[in-house]
Amino acid sequence: MRDKTQTNSAVAGDRLIRAGAVVFFVGAVATLVTVVPLLLHTTPFPTYMYLLSMLMGVGFLLAAAGVLQSVAAGRRQARATR
Repeated sequence: MRDKTQTNSAVAGDRLIRAGAVVFFVGAVATLVTVVPLLLHTTPFPTYMYLLSMLMGVGFLLAAAGVLQSVAAGRRQARATR
């Protein structure tokens, strides 16, 4: 079975996992940028910067959806080979 699968083939959910990782990283950077003025006792950023920090959760949910989609595709493939 393994000889039929290419190592660079895209599995269901891979795009969601990659997109989730990118969105999570953007949210993590926004969180760091937002927290720095609070630690340095300078003027805090506007509210929309705090909303950008919420992208960490959105990215996590995207990646989790991709993992679940990949698991479902694997289960469908396993059932089809029986």
